[in-house]
Order: sequence, then structure tokens, then C-alpha cells
Amino acid sequence: MAFNGTWKVDRNENYEKLMEAMGLNVMKRKLGAHDNLKIVIQQDGNKFTVKESSNFRSLEIEFTLGVNFDYSLADGTELNGSWNTEGNKLVGKFTRKDNGKELMAFREIINDELVQTYTYEGVEAKRIFKRG
Repeated sequence: MAFNGTWKVDRNENYEKLMEAMGLNVMKRKLGAHDNLKIVIQQDGNKFTVKESSNFRSLEIEFTLGVNFDYSLADGTELNGSWNTEGNKLVGKFTRKDNGKELMAFREIINDELVQTYTYEGVEAKRIFKRG
């Protein structure tokens, strides 16, 4: 699938507003906007392995499409949810464990860039990654 590869964050759109809506303080928002996130995605059928590395942490996540799993954001926010496919998009539907609110995430390839779109409480943000 086209998601396979190494991706480095290139730019953000409205990302600080999203972090603000999620309750992050100004210092965490400033740091999060400049985390130098790199992700490596490997797909094997319905199984994905995603390796994340940033200025703050490195971790590896394995998930199967349609199967719920637990995940912690870099700020410590705990989520539970799953990824599925809709056409050429990966669609993630996650629920925050602390307040039950939903965070949606979409991954798609547009013009050879990996575009991750997030929606939370009516706020939409994008992180755009280039192959690297």
C-alpha cells in the first residue's frame, strides 16, 4: 500500500488550535508543533507496524485493521480505538479515556505526501509529511 515508507513531518495546518481544543497548555502546544515527528509505516495485509520518533519519544505500535487498541499521545492523553480503511484512506476513530470525547484521524496520500487530518470537538488540523 502507498502508506509504506518513512515519513518526516514537513508542516502543520491549525495544529496548535487542535492541541488547544484538546486541553494542552501553551508550552506543550509550542513544543508539540515542533516535535520533528518521523513515522515509519509497514503494512502486511491487515496488520500495520508504525514506528514513531520525535523530540519527545520513540515507540512502535502494531495494530490490525478493525481491532481496538490502546494508545497514548505524546502528552500522555490515553486513547482507545481502531483504524479501518475507506477507499484509499486510513480512518482512525479513537475515544479519550479521560473524558469520552472522540478524536478522528485520517491518513491519505495526496501528491506523494502523507496527509494526516485530525478532528476533535469541531476543530480540524493537518500534519503533512514528506517521504524521507
